Amino acid sequence: MATTIQEDEEIPGSYPAKPWGLSDAAVALDAATIWARIEAFIAWRWTARGVTWIVEGPGEWIAPLKPAEVLTTHVWNNEAWETMTLPASPRGGYDLPGCGPYKIVATIGDAVTVPAIVNEAYKRLADFYGNATTNAGVRQETVDGIGSTEYDLSAIASAMNRSGAGDLLRSFRRVL
Repeated sequence: MATTIQEDEEIPGSYPAKPWGLSDAAVALDAATIWARIEAFIAWRWTARGVTWIVEGPGEWIAPLKPAEVLTTHVWNNEAWETMTLPASPRGGYDLPGCGPYKIVATIGDAVTVPAIVNEAYKRLADFYGNATTNAGVRQETVDGIGSTEYDLSAIASAMNRSGAGDLLRSFRRVL
């Protein structure tokens, strides 16, 4: 099996619209931030953008991001990238005949409606971020006569799991 050794994904011009039914705190958040966190966790894209993969063979290679429309394929000839046509593989990818490396340029994402379960994951993640209380750099804060507050510094870092969004996105997960 071939190995993807580099992936350069462009930032999309836009992300899908915010789903309906968000809390006020979640509505106030930047949608691009939430979508970027979700896309970092999954292999599927709903808005088009370019991507370039560098792959070493030999063997079968399947695009790690979906849906992907491969535009050009190249092989390194020890001096420059040379355009070539790669043979198809039985599982919808390509059969890389040698060690390469190969450069595969594609467009990923489509305008298909975001599935309801992904929108629900967005809601959960956005609600979690919107309701998270943090004070960057402070572990515990004590005010005389009022009390003390301890902040969970890992709450934001583990928001995908703590919000329940990650569980909903299981079928869209990246396989590394």
